[in-house]
Amino acid sequence: MYAFIGGLLFSALHTPIPWLLGPMTAVFIGSRFGSISYNWPSWIRNAGLIIVGYSVGLSFTREALFVVIGKLPSMMLMTVLLVCFCAGIAWVVSKLSGVDYPTVLTGSIPGGLSQMIIFAEEMKGIDLTTVTFLQVARLMMIIFFVPFLILGPFFNHSAAPVSGDPAVYSVGNPLQGNLSILCLLGVICVLCAFIAKRLKFPTPFMLGPILATAICIISGLEGPSLTPPLLDLSQFMIGGYIGLLLQPEKLHHKVRVISLALISGMVMILGSWCLSLILVYYNQLTPSTSFLGVAPGGMDQMAILAHEVNADLSVVTGYQLFRLFFIYFAVPPLLRLFFLKRPRNKGDQQVKTC
Repeated sequence: MYAFIGGLLFSALHTPIPWLLGPMTAVFIGSRFGSISYNWPSWIRNAGLIIVGYSVGLSFTREALFVVIGKLPSMMLMTVLLVCFCAGIAWVVSKLSGVDYPTVLTGSIPGGLSQMIIFAEEMKGIDLTTVTFLQVARLMMIIFFVPFLILGPFFNHSAAPVSGDPAVYSVGNPLQGNLSILCLLGVICVLCAFIAKRLKFPTPFMLGPILATAICIISGLEGPSLTPPLLDLSQFMIGGYIGLLLQPEKLHHKVRVISLALISGMVMILGSWCLSLILVYYNQLTPSTSFLGVAPGGMDQMAILAHEVNADLSVVTGYQLFRLFFIYFAVPPLLRLFFLKRPRNKGDQQVKTC
């Protein structure tokens, strides 16, 4: 109920992506300050991710696929630069907060919330609560600030998608009259979501449907586009779940860690915006497409926002997917190697008092 009221309120205020931000805000405030115990089953979030995954997969036409493949070198460069930039921020936050660097670094890796939390659970000496808070705080800040920033005067949304397909965001026929195809693709998306989970893919309930839908579209099957109310419903399902993740009451030295988490989140947003200017200059992408592709947020939220501002959805998702796989496969082994060879001192073994 509170999540629905939050969505209605943000919609009435004409905020960006109201059915994501509204439920997230309402559930977060209610769970922190209300007397009611909140519960948001993960299957609701997963259902929302499947819907978003299908919608994103529709944008992967053959033309869009060739565009994404051609940008693989820049994807690699931007991902490495962003991860290195976040590692530098983590070092500064560690020095200022007194929290050991491995914990802050694990909590600052962009775009790999679930993977980094699993990694923190496996590594000795890393504060899981702090890692979770830093990851969720960064995610929530990006979800809140990026929409207002990208819908401001600094970005131009009138340009056509770089792939040259002006209908890249509405691939497929209207929903009406294509229910049989939609049901078929829906079953395929659900099956592929569980297969992706079985194979331990990152964000399986979104990645599975994206890959399944993209393969079907590239193979020649024309899937129907979803109606705005259904897309709003998917945002609602995801937003309420995110609102319950942040639990500052479990932190040690709350004021210092929260303050530095907020500041580092803003610096990450600023740094990703600077990196996006490089893409605008060298790759001739629109500012909104390049920024959403580089922004260190969740792939589902960036895809939703890209759809809202008519950015090139296939390119945005391509950059986010590349970083997701890079963080999933490359970052944990590199962090293990770094932590193994890094000498530990007293400053790393105990947390300073405020």
